[in-house]
Order: sequence, then structure tokens, then C-alpha cells
Amino acid sequence: MIIQNTPQLQLAHDFVEYTGKNIFLTGKAGTGKTTFLHEIRGKSFKRMVVVAPTGVAAINAAGVTIHSFFQLPFGPYLPGYESVENKGREGAGNNSNAHRFSRQKINIIRSLDLLVIDEISMVRADLLDGIDATLRRFRRSKEPFGGVQLLMIGDLRQLSPVVKDDEWALLRNHYQTPYFFSSNALMQTRFIGIELTQVFRQSDEHFIGLLNQVRGNGINQKTIDELNKRYIPGFDVKEGYITLTTHNNKARDINDAKLNDLKGKQFKFKATVSGNFPEYIYPTDYEFVVKVGAQVMFVKNDPSPGKSFYNGKIGRVVEVEGDTLSVKCEGDEQVITVTSLEWKNIKYTLNEETKEINETVEGVFTQIPLKLAWAITIHKSQGLTFEKAIIDAEAAFAHGQVYVALSRCKTLEGMVLSSPIRSDSVKHDKLVDSFTLEIESNQPDARQLEEQKWIFQEQLLLDLFQFEAMQISIWALLKILREHQVSLPSGFMAALSVMNDEVKKTISDVSVTFQQQIKRLHAGDVEGNAPLQERVKKGASYFSEKIDRLVI
Repeated sequence: MIIQNTPQLQLAHDFVEYTGKNIFLTGKAGTGKTTFLHEIRGKSFKRMVVVAPTGVAAINAAGVTIHSFFQLPFGPYLPGYESVENKGREGAGNNSNAHRFSRQKINIIRSLDLLVIDEISMVRADLLDGIDATLRRFRRSKEPFGGVQLLMIGDLRQLSPVVKDDEWALLRNHYQTPYFFSSNALMQTRFIGIELTQVFRQSDEHFIGLLNQVRGNGINQKTIDELNKRYIPGFDVKEGYITLTTHNNKARDINDAKLNDLKGKQFKFKATVSGNFPEYIYPTDYEFVVKVGAQVMFVKNDPSPGKSFYNGKIGRVVEVEGDTLSVKCEGDEQVITVTSLEWKNIKYTLNEETKEINETVEGVFTQIPLKLAWAITIHKSQGLTFEKAIIDAEAAFAHGQVYVALSRCKTLEGMVLSSPIRSDSVKHDKLVDSFTLEIESNQPDARQLEEQKWIFQEQLLLDLFQFEAMQISIWALLKILREHQVSLPSGFMAALSVMNDEVKKTISDVSVTFQQQIKRLHAGDVEGNAPLQERVKKGASYFSEKIDRLVI
């Protein structure tokens, strides 16, 4: 059971936990996608890795970046060709980095049950195919993604993938679109899409309706006129308002100017970095410069039981004493005492005994969890919620930017437009519209869930009695030893060949027949299927004895 529960969230949970189906979990802003990810990450019985396309997204999701985990080049991935980045290098190719995979990393990949990809809307089709190629290679599987289940989380109406003109000139011959759903591997999987519709961030149905029209393709002049009622020329910016703008330099200029306007002493807080924590994944500024009176935003949730602040909460610095700041937030009676907090850069390791995938801390970034907050870019506001915001989306350049900005606001009354919204600033991509409509029209139901549970249970049973990998390892060992048999004791190779023949006859060949019996007996509820339970017990006893005697 999940904390923020709706029928759709429960359905998504059950598909992740009890099936092997690939899932695209989408939904409007504020529908609980991030909360769902953390629930699955913390409670699932499956061995999983969480990845994201950018360093900050990976830190926020408590995962790692796609490129670092799969050791993929940053250039375009062309199926069957060299990667553009590696072209011309000796021995280079799309998979030229394979020799750099550690044994630990390979074992993790082979142990994976579930791969969670956050912010999937930012992942290009070719990058997803690069992931597929890596998983197939190291898992020695012809199945898409090496048979690993995918949970892809994101909203195509918000952040989109970055593809330069010269890159698309290369990719367009291989992909219909740059979006993840055009991945050749993904299209082979018959993945399902689950759309979350209940909004937790906003409660005003009128505002939710306006946001839905901006997000979809149904925006009309009436909607624009309604939103533009929040355009207030010469608005006197009051405390607690944050400006959402399209470009980094504009946000930086606003923050610098506002800070310079404040009287008093500047205070500087430098982060401390230990271990491996690359600069490109720093979750906030390495050096935080602030004055008393500055408007700031928390950039991390309060880890203490009091939960006095959250990522995106706005306040004003009222005191600085040593390495501690005091922040007063509107509506709060108590001043919040703020000290440095830690962000962890994790690495996945494999417990060789249990085969569980564990997280180990590779590096730690320690800093005051605040940043100047008179302004922030729309891109960096992704996932945040604001009580009061000034929207400056006049220079919106990417599809989804206006929707992201508007949907950060908790209420319509808390939003002010710095310029009127024009119809041409609300950009839509027809390819995204078409795909999203297909997802909305083909939502899975309880019947499909039961079908997929049945398939998953059967596959788990068959995997228990799958000994092909063991047989292949024995063959590989025989091949190596034959090349050096002159240095081996007399009769050693003959004894090993006898063992190999016995393994094939009494384990590998028998397992094929046994799996057919499992398929015939598997029907309905596994736990209540006495004949199947009995057969599995006998099979486990038989194969355990043979393996102990012949192999171990």
C-alpha cells in the first residue's frame, strides 16, 4: 500500500511490484509522481537501480546519472554504428567503453530486476537504446533491455529532451522523433502507460481546469483571457514572491540586484565536499552569499522529525550567527534555525552473498540548504510548489515551459503575470500530443493486471529452474582448460568431461522437461495450487542434490 493513495497510484504500484511489465508513469504536475518514486525505492522487494538524465535530477531522486551508470558517451547513439563521439578512435564504437565496466558493475547489471528512470521526458530515444544495448550485452540476453523491467517516470508536457540540429541530422534516419517513446527497443516491449490525474498540489478546481487546458491542446482565447486577469501592470512586488523566468542570466541578474540593494554585511558560506562528488551534480551553489533581509528558498526537505521546511519553501533571513542562519517564513510563528545539511552521491554495490543491490556513499556535499530566491529559472522550478510567484514566460522557447511555470503555483490568486500570456507562447508538440492521447486512451485495468501477475509468477517459477548460465560457464571453463591441458594432471580433463556430460544429462536436459511440467500445472492462484507446490518442492530437492554433488 502507498501513502498518497488513489486507484491509479495503487494500480501503478501493483504493476511495478507484482508484474514484469514495463511502465510509463505520467501525470500532471503535482499528482504524486516523485512521492511514488520514493515509495517504490524505499519499500520494493525488487533489486533496483534509480537513474536520471541529469546530475541534479539524479541527486533529487537518490539515484545516479544514466551516463555514469551505463558509461555511455554523450554523443548520439546510432544503432549498429560507432558513436559520433568515439568515431575515429582506435577500437571505438557505440560499445567501446565495455572494457571499462568493473566486475562489480557487471554483477549489478546481471542482478537487476527493475530499472527506474526519472525525468524520462528528458531522455532521448537513442540514449534509451544505448541503455538497451548495455543491458542486453552484459545480461547475455536478446530480450529488450536484457529482460529488466523499466519504470519510466515523467511528463512529456513539461521537460523535453535536448537535441541539437547536427545531432538530429544524424538521428532522424533511425528515429521518428527524439522522444524516448521512439526508442527501437522500447517499441518492442508493448509497455503500458498509467496517467495520474488527481492533483495534490492545487485544490481549486477552476485553476486546475485552466492548467489542464494549457497542458493539453485545448487552450483557447477564453482560457488565455482568464489567465491574463493575473497580469497586473506595475505590480508592487511584496515579500514572499519569487519570479520564475526562462533564462539563467535573467534569474541571476534579479538575485544579484536585489542582494546589492540590501544594506549590511555580506555573509559567505562555502560548501565542504568529501569523497567523490563531481561539480556538475552539485545540488546548490558551492559558495552561498547572503545578507540579513535576503529572500531565500530552501533547497532540501527538513530531515528532522519537526519537518519545519521543504524544498521550495520561501522565507527571509532575519539573523546570521556563525555558521547558523535564522529564517522567517510567512505564516509560520516560529523562526527556523538553519544549519548545513548533507547531500550524498551514491554508488550501487552488490552483496555477493545475498545478491542484493546496496547503496554506498561515494561522496558528500555539505552546505546551507538555501539559495537566493527573488528569482529562479522555470527549468529549475521543476518539482517545486510556491505559494506566491511572478511568472515571466514572455520569452518561453521550449514546449511545456509555460505549463511548468504556471503549475508551480498553489493557487491562481498567488500567481502574478509580469506580461500577458500570448497563444503563441504556449508551445505544443504534435508528436507529444498524439502519443499522450494514445496513453490516455489505453489505460490498463484490473483484468490486465491479473493477466500480467499470472505471466510474472510463471516466469519467476521458470527462472528458478533455469540452468543455462551454469552450463555455459562449464563449457567456457572446459574450453580454457583444453588450451592448457598439457600442464594439467593426468586424467583431469577426462574427469571434467564426464562431469560436464552428467550435468547436461541430469540437470540441463531434465530442467527443460521440468519447465514444461511447470507450465502445464501453472493455473490460477499459485499458493493454492497443491499439485504445482508439490512439483516445485520435488524439483528443488532434485536439482539441489544434483548441483551439490556434481558442481559445487
